[in-house]
Amino acid sequence: MLDELTANEFHLGISGNALDSAAVQADLKNIICSFTARLRGGSVPFDLLYLAFYDTTAKAMRISYLQAASPVALHLGLEISLEGSASGHVWSTRQRATFDRSTSDSFGKERTLLAHDRIDCLCVLPLTTPQRKLGTVALGRSADCPFSDAEVKFLEPAVGEMALALDNALHHHQVGVYQKELQEALDRCRLLREISDTVVRNLDLSELFTSISVALRTIIRHDYASLSLPDLNHDDLRIYAVDFPAGKGLLHVDLLNPIEGSLAGRALTVNKPVMVARLRYSQFPVESSSKWEDEGLKSACAIPLVSNSSTVGVITVGRTQEGAFNMRDVAMLQELSSSIAIAVQNALAFREISLLKDQLAEHRDYLERQIRVEFNFNEIKGESAALKEVLQAVRTVAPTDVPVLILGETGTGKELIARAIHQRSPRAQYPMVKINCAAIPATLIESELFGFEKGAFTGAMASKKGRLELANKGTIFLDEIGELPIESQSKLLRVLQEHEFERLGGTRTLHADIRVIAATNRDLRQMMADKQFRSDLYYRLRVFPITVPPLRERRDDVPILVRFFTEKYARRMGRKIMSISEPAMKALCDWHWPGNIREMENFIERAVILSHGEVLDVPVAELKEPTYTNLERGDTLEATEREYILQILKDAGGVVAGPRGAAAKLGLKRSTLQGKMRKLGISL
Repeated sequence: MLDELTANEFHLGISGNALDSAAVQADLKNIICSFTARLRGGSVPFDLLYLAFYDTTAKAMRISYLQAASPVALHLGLEISLEGSASGHVWSTRQRATFDRSTSDSFGKERTLLAHDRIDCLCVLPLTTPQRKLGTVALGRSADCPFSDAEVKFLEPAVGEMALALDNALHHHQVGVYQKELQEALDRCRLLREISDTVVRNLDLSELFTSISVALRTIIRHDYASLSLPDLNHDDLRIYAVDFPAGKGLLHVDLLNPIEGSLAGRALTVNKPVMVARLRYSQFPVESSSKWEDEGLKSACAIPLVSNSSTVGVITVGRTQEGAFNMRDVAMLQELSSSIAIAVQNALAFREISLLKDQLAEHRDYLERQIRVEFNFNEIKGESAALKEVLQAVRTVAPTDVPVLILGETGTGKELIARAIHQRSPRAQYPMVKINCAAIPATLIESELFGFEKGAFTGAMASKKGRLELANKGTIFLDEIGELPIESQSKLLRVLQEHEFERLGGTRTLHADIRVIAATNRDLRQMMADKQFRSDLYYRLRVFPITVPPLRERRDDVPILVRFFTEKYARRMGRKIMSISEPAMKALCDWHWPGNIREMENFIERAVILSHGEVLDVPVAELKEPTYTNLERGDTLEATEREYILQILKDAGGVVAGPRGAAAKLGLKRSTLQGKMRKLGISL
């Protein structure tokens, strides 16, 4: 017989059973060791001892404790069916059972298992208390020595006491489990309350998530937490918020992770939690995985945020040690995920409302500025055939969304035509945003057009929207498109073709829901030949060209325009001008107006200022420069224009800009006059 057992195995692996606990196993082992010592003290020898507990899942007895002098056919976790087994019979009836060589061939399952190991005698006793059945205890001998009545009488109270001790241990453990579950429930309630309070106090997404992460850290320890939401193209996840106090900054807000191949992407795709005990680049072969390694993060857990059956995004937590998360952490995060999802949705909704509010304010401000613009659609004056042809083109193209290229000399009213197209389009309720490509330095044109992010260049202290964003859902009017630098033309082409762009210094792709109208007084075909203008951009802009005729080709409209401008400035200056003399009107109609309508407006304004009676005092002398005679001689228009500009420059004392400069006298913009001077070879 055995004084010391050479093998002592113990394991409780019954899934879902209260016995599946290291603490209970330790208590049970101590109880059984005390029991076996008592057996030896009471001279009850045995070669085999095993405990079998009822497995509710398998509906069978399962061996959970085993002592044997030598290897036996029995093993830990072995299932023994209730029918035809001593263990099943004893557990069911609460009556002991024994067998040896002399007994009938009952309990064949144990006999078959133990015969090979020469266990000839077996005594199985119920492991029960008055309240419940726990399992069975079996002792076996290899010698042909059946268990005597005296031994059985000694074993029964000893097993009963062990059952009570075991039951007490299980009850004690169960109380601890209940207390722990209660504490976890209280912690969850507290965390949910904190998250709710956070939502009420703060709707800024970044600050909201940081508060959630700090509250979550009290229950689930983590070094890193991030919130990722699908990007516009739905191929990537963008990090919208990060809480990583000890981080190096490699995992930051606005970092893009492809959905395919990333940890958060997998959680989003399968719509289930993904827990990784040991992070490796080979598992998630994307750029962000190497950043995780560089930051020292070794384990992680990603939980999809689901609200109303839709996945909002993914929350990811990480630790700087391996195997840091368990299924309890996953369950906790899952339970909290719906509340976090609602909080994130509220913050996103608040952000969208704020953006729409800001955009609406910007649109309102811009529209208020546009109301002050001197020309509007109702002020297109004229009845000439040439003008009617242009207005018919406006009516035709306005309801569509195609790009329009407006061509014509300076001062012909190209912006007025652009505004007429916009106001008759479905986008009329949104702004038409103008950018003069000639008035903005080449180094600043892209930042004005596309906007920039904070820190994009020296002096960029904050992010700023570009004109394209301000024109969202409306129209962008690119005046003097011929002056757009060649390096910026490719980016504008992308807007026309793909309706996408990025701010300077930014990585986030923005969508451009805009209509493009461009205007120029330059010969874009010649610029293409000179490699100054991209041909692909030209043909993309020139889907529907409109050429605005110069005033000299609209002679019939001159009297109408003269009367209109006279009334406008007379009313503004408080004058009463009733008529215009026939010689003055003839001179006005005969003048070739190199500055077109803009020149005429400035000229009439000056005439109103000079008038003191009810008749418009037209400075006819200014319309009888030598250039008029030259036209009659048949000189070229270019030569005539050159001579006229030289004369105006002379009268202005060589001054180009300013209220008394040549540009103002001609009704031209400074940049336009300088361009003409270069073209005509005029230098000061």
